[in-house]
Amino acid sequence: MSAVATHSNHPGPVAPGFLADTWTVMLRELRPVWREPVSVLFAMVQPLVFLALFAPLLPEVSDGSALQWFVPGIVAMTALMGASFTGSNLTAEIQSGSHERLLVSPLSRSALLVGRALKEVVPLLMQTAIILVVVTPFSYDLHLPGVLLGLVVLAGFSIGVGALSFALALASKDQDWLFWTVQQTAIFPLLLLAGVLLPLEGAPGWLAFLADLNPLAYVVDAVRELFAGSFDPGVVGAGFAASAVVAALGLVVGLRAMNRTT
Repeated sequence: MSAVATHSNHPGPVAPGFLADTWTVMLRELRPVWREPVSVLFAMVQPLVFLALFAPLLPEVSDGSALQWFVPGIVAMTALMGASFTGSNLTAEIQSGSHERLLVSPLSRSALLVGRALKEVVPLLMQTAIILVVVTPFSYDLHLPGVLLGLVVLAGFSIGVGALSFALALASKDQDWLFWTVQQTAIFPLLLLAGVLLPLEGAPGWLAFLADLNPLAYVVDAVRELFAGSFDPGVVGAGFAASAVVAALGLVVGLRAMNRTT
């Protein structure tokens, strides 16, 4: 039975084929979030702790609250952490055998990856809303149009990181220790070299060079610019470009890994 026939009993605005399969997979991946929305709150413990402990230490600035600088970095950190963890769900499916059953279903393998990657956008939106609700009463100047545009930048980045996380899970197979070793080894240098918690101005040359190679640094700069209600074409353009590169790289690597899975 073809994928089109499989989904013919579920009419909707999505076209048949790849898009319908992607939509189906995304809804499947979101089902645990809808069933247990409190899981989103649990994922917010670390970002909220960082806000509570670091925010009082931030120096006063003349052009507004220091939260204007810190909050976008925390939102970007939340996006990176959430997207990089998603491969662990695939690791559990591989160990239980449910992933193999999906591979022989009428769903296209490309949709299996893309739908899972797109799912990361929904928790990102929910978590960002929680952070903004918490900080807005504390002298945080909310610029909603800039926030929405900044979330577009982060969405592309999250999709790419999520796809790379799935590729890592496929490469690790049933060796979940390998997945966590690589994930934990990569995530913290990315955060530090993006200036999420500490500014990189005045950093030694070698550290500044490594930061220039980090796509997350450009994403964070763009999100800070947009969340502040500003629009520097160079900064925002670099952020969108970095987000697009990560999304394209993640999807290419993830699709190749998915298509090679037996």
